[in-house]
Amino acid sequence: MRQPTALVACEFSGRVRDALTRVGFYAVSCDLMPSEAEGEHIQGDVLDVLDWGWDLLIAHPPCTDLATSGARWFPEKIADGRQARALDFVRTLLAAPIHFKALENPKSVISGQIRKPDQIVQPWMFGHGERKETHFWLQNLPLLQPTEIVDGRAPLVHHMAPGPDRWKNRSRTYQGIADAIADQWGRYVINTLSGHAPVPVAPRQAALELSGVIA
Repeated sequence: MRQPTALVACEFSGRVRDALTRVGFYAVSCDLMPSEAEGEHIQGDVLDVLDWGWDLLIAHPPCTDLATSGARWFPEKIADGRQARALDFVRTLLAAPIHFKALENPKSVISGQIRKPDQIVQPWMFGHGERKETHFWLQNLPLLQPTEIVDGRAPLVHHMAPGPDRWKNRSRTYQGIADAIADQWGRYVINTLSGHAPVPVAPRQAALELSGVIA
């Protein structure tokens, strides 16, 4: 079997890219910014590389003009076209010629303007005692299962002090979620491409909350 390939769109941290690399992918991140960690990275427009024959796409489109946390600025962003352009970018990612896809964003207008997410998760389901509602839109992938339920429900990311790097610190994928993406979705893709039936993930009590957890 050839080595499977993955494109991690709009990622500068390298966390998801590196987690997928560890499970056997040739994984490449792509962002307008350079990568914070050494690894395979394309600094440029991800739209230029969507048709390179990837097996898996994990996309993190910018949420600045989409997240409902910034709803007070929506009238301005709708009027000047920023929100429409952001939604068009999301549509392009979802329509990319890549069989296995997951697109991530916080609670946003994607739900009303394109479609509702397939799954909502929280960091505390993956070993991080924090709250940060994360939505996933999936194509040909199973729901992500919790890996480590921990205490802690504080929205620490939302309380970060102002500063030039605040947006970067808020946007990085939690390591526990990155590892779950690789261990579950990555291995699912590998098993499927190799002709082996994917191994079902054992059900967990917390999985009952996956379709709409807000806690």
